[in-house]
Amino acid sequence: MTKIYFFFSIFSASLLFSQKRDSVNFISEVKIDAYKKPAKYISSTKSVSVVSGNLLKQNTPERMLESINQIAGARMEERSPGSYRISLRGSTLRSPFGVRNVKVYLDDFILSDASGNTYFNVMSPELIDKMEIYKGPESGDYGAVTGGTLLLKTKSSENLSANISAGSYGAFNQSFDFSKQIGKHFFEVFQNYYQTDSYREQSKVQRKQIFIKDNFQYSEKGLLKGMLMYSDLDYQTPGGLTLEQMQLDRKQARPGTATVPGAKEQDAGIRNKMVLAGLSNEYQFNQNFSHFILIQGSYVDFENPFITNFENRFEKNFALRTHFNYEKNWDKISLAYRFGFEGGINNILIKNYDNNKGIEGNPQNFDKLTNTSGFYFLSQKFNIDEKLFTDISISLNSNSYDWERLYPITANGKVHFKNQLLPNFGFAYLIGKGFSARGKIGKGNSAPTNEEIRSSTQEFNQNLSPEYGWNKEIGIRKQFGNSIFIEGSYFDFRMKDAIVRRQNEAGQEYFVNSGETVQKGFELLLESKNFNLRNDFFSNFKFRFSGSFYDFKFKNYQQNENNFTGNDLTGVPKTTINSLLNFTFFKKLSIDYSHFYTSKIPLNDANSVYSEPNLIGNIQFGFPLVMDKTKLNLSLQIQNLYNKDYVLGFDINAFGNRYYNPAARRNFVLGIKAQF
Repeated sequence: MTKIYFFFSIFSASLLFSQKRDSVNFISEVKIDAYKKPAKYISSTKSVSVVSGNLLKQNTPERMLESINQIAGARMEERSPGSYRISLRGSTLRSPFGVRNVKVYLDDFILSDASGNTYFNVMSPELIDKMEIYKGPESGDYGAVTGGTLLLKTKSSENLSANISAGSYGAFNQSFDFSKQIGKHFFEVFQNYYQTDSYREQSKVQRKQIFIKDNFQYSEKGLLKGMLMYSDLDYQTPGGLTLEQMQLDRKQARPGTATVPGAKEQDAGIRNKMVLAGLSNEYQFNQNFSHFILIQGSYVDFENPFITNFENRFEKNFALRTHFNYEKNWDKISLAYRFGFEGGINNILIKNYDNNKGIEGNPQNFDKLTNTSGFYFLSQKFNIDEKLFTDISISLNSNSYDWERLYPITANGKVHFKNQLLPNFGFAYLIGKGFSARGKIGKGNSAPTNEEIRSSTQEFNQNLSPEYGWNKEIGIRKQFGNSIFIEGSYFDFRMKDAIVRRQNEAGQEYFVNSGETVQKGFELLLESKNFNLRNDFFSNFKFRFSGSFYDFKFKNYQQNENNFTGNDLTGVPKTTINSLLNFTFFKKLSIDYSHFYTSKIPLNDANSVYSEPNLIGNIQFGFPLVMDKTKLNLSLQIQNLYNKDYVLGFDINAFGNRYYNPAARRNFVLGIKAQF
């Protein structure tokens, strides 16, 4: 009760302050940061999508799923509340949970560890002010991934706000954000508390987060940034069901069998405490030459009571990034070079015990694993007459790991993957005002993460190799007047040694290289400006449509006696179509009406089981109340408006056909936010 009173006290005190409204710029006019290589969206050589403002407010308090899933080529899945994964162009082929094969940055800093794993679920969506999603291999500035890159941005303008919301299944969310310029310092303090009982057995979630940053402009030429983030995430995992079990009772946790206990009996779940801190410095020596450096460290205390064991993991991470930059502008030509290095070390102590109904039992295996990765990169931007824009980069990437078994026997070894030279070339040509064409070719490489090297089988998979491949794509961007924007992209990605998840009869996962994949696809975006209809009843209207149309196949894929060549890529829908309609009535009442269509999904490599296609609708109402100089924004979100039975995240290649993690039926979130 004291905790709730404290939350409401913070909220009441915040009513005199404001929350920054997001930019209403048309998308072609938006500037992307591209990790300190800014460019207008219309002239960017990248396969990039921007998430801000209108899309971010679609999220429920615990996740970023609604905004990410509005992006063509991006897909966020929820296996159970608190357990999320992000797929960029099919990259979840190897992710039973979490974010792998996608590099994630937060402002200047790196959220992904040296092995490529990212604890994305420790963050509240309310912390993020803008997101840039880069699809496909980028190499160069971002190093070795084949999936893509996420750049997350926190607030950059003054703000003091609080938010409280409550909803179905005992959901409660509270957040507080303060950002202000004080002299040469720009501070931000963000705090969040979230909890829910959720809709299935054994799926409660509790998350606490604190984020602090200071951007110190210590001179006209120098900017020092500091960041500290602490997160405490505790969520239960109900486990996958068979189709028959789901049809019998969608809310049940994975039941036990004659040989294996159930998820509820074993108190299965994840408890993750994480601290991340870092410093960065950017110094402009003169108008042409600058230098950037960051150092950071993090500590993770991770517990995972699972069906067959109780795992403790203690992770220490260190990362460094530095680059020199040179820029020169002439009348009609601009040139920029960047040369730098990014590297990290991920040191893990792993202890597995018997799981005695959620309590550590006898020891099973104790191991150490140290991942080391790094890349040197050189990139060049060369633009002519604000018509032709080019971006050429190359990176030399290195990945290795040392492993050591401490108990019950002693053994050790080292694996060093072959160094990879990854080139990337992109161009964009401005055909006319608001009309551009672009092309891109690049190579990506993605080494196995620590959870794939040593999976829940507790064995070191020294035969697992990195996956790699070439991506080629073309695209157009066209703005019609100041009303409509359309973008279309076609890509062809050929990947070799693709990493695929397997599961044994105990539910333990392991990974194998599955030969080759051929991934071809078309992505489409159609977006309007916010039309002012100039009447008091129907005041404003805006729309957004996006779609992904994929033909992803296995090639040269032999599994024992089975030849899966030509099969559809596991876990990837051929078609996703998303829409968002924004209405404003009486110049006050806002209605956001969204839809997400997903075609059937192959759930195993054999393509013997597919999911059902589904169409999910959400609606959100917002109404401002003005009291003196204070504006209160009331909101009501209704998720799964049509009350569909569907699954938001499948367990692909699951043993015993336990593919299904049922999502909630119709549910709601009621919130209030203060603005001045």
